[in-house]
Amino acid sequence: MSVEQKSENVIDPPGLIAKQILESAEIISGGQLLLGSNSTFLVNLDADDGKIMRAIYKPKIGEKPLHDYPTQTLYRREYATYLMSRFLGWPNIPITVVREGPLGVGTLQSFINFDPNKNYFTLREKRLEELVVVALFDLVVNNGDRKGGHFLEDITGKIWSIDHGLTFHKDFKLRTVMFEYCGSSFPKELIDDIKNLAIQLESKDTQHKILADQISDVEIDALISRLLFIIENPEHPVLDPYIDVPWPLV
Repeated sequence: MSVEQKSENVIDPPGLIAKQILESAEIISGGQLLLGSNSTFLVNLDADDGKIMRAIYKPKIGEKPLHDYPTQTLYRREYATYLMSRFLGWPNIPITVVREGPLGVGTLQSFINFDPNKNYFTLREKRLEELVVVALFDLVVNNGDRKGGHFLEDITGKIWSIDHGLTFHKDFKLRTVMFEYCGSSFPKELIDDIKNLAIQLESKDTQHKILADQISDVEIDALISRLLFIIENPEHPVLDPYIDVPWPLV
């Protein structure tokens, strides 16, 4: 199906409305994006009154098996990462939900109207200090696939972080292009946010229960251990540029 629509029919609603549309609106058209190893679709959602909202649909069935991650769990890891961004208040991740689609259950994420000429390697030239939140967040969620193309700059200049399927492994899996931060200290205000989240997770508060629906108990325990380690060692680890990098880089 075609994803083309007249621009005046495409809406970008505010957060709560966008979430409601993502959760319940009918997917009326879409097309596959030939990006990455897993199936990804740009789809149009019926937003009423002839309007449509665009979203990215990643069905569980379209995930290719990996030797080091449990089969068909990436969509839940993507959603768990979005939840973590909400718990911490950073970084900016498009609204993400888990729901049924034309190819079965998967994630549906708000589409960001972005500048295709921008990625980490262009953004870091002037916004390195701003991007530290992503470097720390990747350490928290144990992101095994932080490519340069996983940064989007929207039409207002806001930076978004996307593609978080390879996260929350119980073993250290950090692979990233963000080597500029190796050995540098993280801002105190961000570490304070991590301290608060660690307390909530250790007490098995609401956040713990929400995450337990998406990732395993072993992975939550590993997450708590990472948070405590970061609190005691609030700086980015020094990585191996020959091992701890994703491929391709963008």
